Amino acid sequence: MSHARQSARLPENATIRRPLTHLLGGAGHLTLTDMATRVGCSEEFAASFWLAMGFPHPAPDATCFTDADVDALKVWWGLAQSEQISPLTLASLLRAQSHTTDRLVLWQVEALVDENARRFDLDDTSARLLTLAKIDDLLDTLQGQVLYAWRRQMANLLVNTNAEVAWRGRDGDAGDAYPLTRTMGFVDMVAYTRRAAVLSSRQLADLVQRFELTARDVISARGGRVVKTIGDAILWIVHDLDTGADIVCDLIEALEAEPDMLAVRASLVCGRVVSRSGDIFGPSVNLASRLVDIVPGGQIFMDAATARAIAAMEDAHRFTCTQARLADLKGMGEVEAWRLERTSRR
Repeated sequence: MSHARQSARLPENATIRRPLTHLLGGAGHLTLTDMATRVGCSEEFAASFWLAMGFPHPAPDATCFTDADVDALKVWWGLAQSEQISPLTLASLLRAQSHTTDRLVLWQVEALVDENARRFDLDDTSARLLTLAKIDDLLDTLQGQVLYAWRRQMANLLVNTNAEVAWRGRDGDAGDAYPLTRTMGFVDMVAYTRRAAVLSSRQLADLVQRFELTARDVISARGGRVVKTIGDAILWIVHDLDTGADIVCDLIEALEAEPDMLAVRASLVCGRVVSRSGDIFGPSVNLASRLVDIVPGGQIFMDAATARAIAAMEDAHRFTCTQARLADLKGMGEVEAWRLERTSRR
C-alpha cells in the first residue's frame, strides 16, 4: 500500500487517532481535486503545494486532506494571485518551512523516545509506543513554543541584518557575488568512524548528541549560529572575526572537557559568502571544510589571510598565530595553514 493511500484515513488504533485528530482537526475527507476546487486553484498548483511541503503525490481517490489543508492552500494561492511574491520564491518559502519542520518534529519525537527509554529502561519499540501514547499531552506546548522560537529568531535576524546593512560601504564592500563578510568554521571528531564501529547504538547516539549539543551551546552563547551538521562535523558562522576566534577556541576547550569525548579539531576562516536556503556557500566555506581535514586533534587551523586579520585586531594580544604547514588541499592547490591558540579570555 502506498504512503499516499495509507494517509487516506485515520488508523483504527485509538492511540494514534487521538493526536492525529488533534493535529489535523479530524479524518481526511477531501481528495486533491476536492481541495483545489474549494480553493479555486488548479490541481497543478495544489499538487505543487503538496510536493513543496515534502509529501508524495496522493492517488486520485485518496481522501487525505482536511479543512486545515484547504485553509493553508488558500493562503498560498492568495499570495500567488496577488503577485506579491514570485512563484519561485513561493516554492522556496514552502520548502523552507517543510524542510525545517520535518527535521524539527523528528528531533522532538526522537528526544521523547530517548527520554522514555532512559527513564523507564525500555527497549526502542516500547519507548516509541509509550511516546505515541503520551504525545497528545504535549502537542499544544510544542506548537506554541515553535511559534515563540520563530518570533524570537526572526526578531534577532532583523536586528542583525539592520545593523549590517547600516555599515555597508564603510568597509570597502565591493558588493560582489559573495556579499556577506562572515567568520565561519568546522569542528569535527577525530577517528569517529573507527569509534562508531565498536559502540552500541545507544552509546553512539549519546556521543553524537553530547558533541552536537555542547557545540551548539558554545556557539549560541557567543552569538554565533550553527549552519548545519554534516556527519560528525558542524559548520557554524558568526558576523565578526573577534567573536569567531573566541568561539572556535571555546569549542575545543568545551568538547575536550566532555567525558569520553573523542579528540576534536577545528578550522577558522574569515571570508565572503552567499546565503541561500539557510545554508552558506562560497570559496571561504570550501576552504574551511578542506582545512579541518588536515588539522591534528586538539588544534585549530586557519588560512594566512585570516591569521593576518587576527593579528590586526585590537585585542590581537589574546591570540597566538603560528605558521603550521603548507598543504595541498583538494581543488584549492597549495594553502598556507596557520595554527590558532588563545592566550587569554575576554
